[in-house]
Amino acid sequence: MADEVRLDELLELRHQAHALGLAAHHRVVSVMSGLYASVFRGRGMEFEETRRYQEGDEIRHMDWRVTARTGVPHLKLFVEERERAAVLCIDASRPMQFGTRGTLKSVQAARAAALLGWAASLCQDRVGALIFGGAASEFQFFRPTRGRRALWRMLSALAHDGAAGAMRGDPLREALERLDRLTPTGGVVFVIADFDRDPSMLEVPLGRLRQRREVVLVAVSDVADRSLPDLGPIAFGDGAGHRVWVDTANAAGRERYREGWDQQRTALAQLAARLGLYLIPVWTHEEIHQSLAAGLRRRTRQQAGRR
Repeated sequence: MADEVRLDELLELRHQAHALGLAAHHRVVSVMSGLYASVFRGRGMEFEETRRYQEGDEIRHMDWRVTARTGVPHLKLFVEERERAAVLCIDASRPMQFGTRGTLKSVQAARAAALLGWAASLCQDRVGALIFGGAASEFQFFRPTRGRRALWRMLSALAHDGAAGAMRGDPLREALERLDRLTPTGGVVFVIADFDRDPSMLEVPLGRLRQRREVVLVAVSDVADRSLPDLGPIAFGDGAGHRVWVDTANAAGRERYREGWDQQRTALAQLAARLGLYLIPVWTHEEIHQSLAAGLRRRTRQQAGRR
């Protein structure tokens, strides 16, 4: 099982994005690059401002949030998109250093970030990142920039960050708030984390982020996150020195745990639907490129069905 993020592996993924004529699993990655372009380039326009509706304006560009708030019809104005920013928000905190099958959640998150970063780079988008929870710094921000060298620096930071550090509060919520201040409008933000928390705590920062950007949640999970194995009494820690003993041999307790996880994931999916986000589930034991490509295909089909 892979237990560390390796820079050479992350860099190697750029070749897979080009490998149209090679093995089947390589073709899946190259398809993902095309899906990225078709799904996230959108109308080729970038949001600029909101103004009052005037007779003859297209109703499909109505800004319903502002209209509801003011009671006066408002319209979204767009300018032609010259280049778009793709920003990767990656959770490198201590809970991500976990995995029982395939690899650690932190490794799978880094692979997802690399694949999405290379796909965006192939589409000539600017690529940036916010890495939070690692040992090097609580928050590392990489300004969206074109070119492979900038992406290489971001991937290098993921690979060499080392053991996760301790953080106070909810680092994911703070990361989302920072992204709203630091990232340009009209781009796409991929939030790559395990989302092992009450989703309602993220509703406000995600809603603000979504107002002027496309937002995709890549939820990384391990099988043991959902189903506790029967290992008898085990001590669990929260990273802040607090420990609790759980008897995993208790079948009723394991079932309640599974039901709680399922309810949390359902709440996350409902939150994403309510805010207009897209949720891609990723598991540590699955091939990451296939999971991402399948998720982007589902989104493409959903968009086509609404037209």
